[in-house]
Amino acid sequence: MAIYNLGSINGDWFYRVRSFPIDGETVAAADCKHGLGGKGANQSVAAARAGSEVHHLGAVGGEGVWALDLMKSMGVDMTHVSIEIAAPTGHALIFITPDGENRIVIFPGTNRMIGDGDVKAALAKARAGDTLLMQNETNGQVFAATRAKARKMRVVYSAAPFDVHAVQEVLPHVDILAVNEVEAQQTAEALGVAITELPVSELLITQGAKGATWHDLKTGETLSVPAPKVRAIDTTGAGDTFAGYFCAGRDQGLPVAECLELAVGAAALKVTREGTSEAIPTLTDVRAFLEEIAG
Repeated sequence: MAIYNLGSINGDWFYRVRSFPIDGETVAAADCKHGLGGKGANQSVAAARAGSEVHHLGAVGGEGVWALDLMKSMGVDMTHVSIEIAAPTGHALIFITPDGENRIVIFPGTNRMIGDGDVKAALAKARAGDTLLMQNETNGQVFAATRAKARKMRVVYSAAPFDVHAVQEVLPHVDILAVNEVEAQQTAEALGVAITELPVSELLITQGAKGATWHDLKTGETLSVPAPKVRAIDTTGAGDTFAGYFCAGRDQGLPVAECLELAVGAAALKVTREGTSEAIPTLTDVRAFLEEIAG
């Protein structure tokens, strides 16, 4: 099977600060680094490092070819990423405090310039049972989800950054909704239903340091996995790592409990490392980490 990820590609700029600036305040950064990011890129890299065949759908500017090359080197097929010479690649400014927490400002750039024709061409090669993964940092989610469902693909929607209107539009075409606790409550309130009555087959809720919970909303089955205790250095991309690993596990036919365990373990290991895409652990690293903490 394979995963097709309609996702953002960003150049990330990281600034380490003692505290987040308040209104009117200027703070000096102790360090500045540049790297690959974007929720889409992070999730594609995570799924590839978890062992799945991953095809990324997206766009970069002419100055963003380095991101394509880097993602290729990490095992992601970039055939369906277009290069828009007249527009800049998406980028993010990420401020990180000593406890590993972050605040992020994103400029979408070419992430909002993905053509329907490009999506259609990419999904033409998809087979029944393949996965379409999406987030909210690009355009084209509803078009892609509609095409995917017509091809009998599994549609996984990581509804972040959260936008209630975007969620309402795409939810009728979604099989698995992946959100954090706050986003789950916001979605339920917007639709006027209980969280367990959301109109999807499966609900995946990340709970930060507490772990994650999976709900089968058709049968009522629920599984929860606690997160290993680690010292967080940088939480950027932890949720993306989780989503990519969970999708890879499902793509490979693993039991849901194992998918959750690997995804939670991968996210926990990720936050012990600086950076985003490049810091996402391999499946070998994750399994070794889980064996170590279990022993």
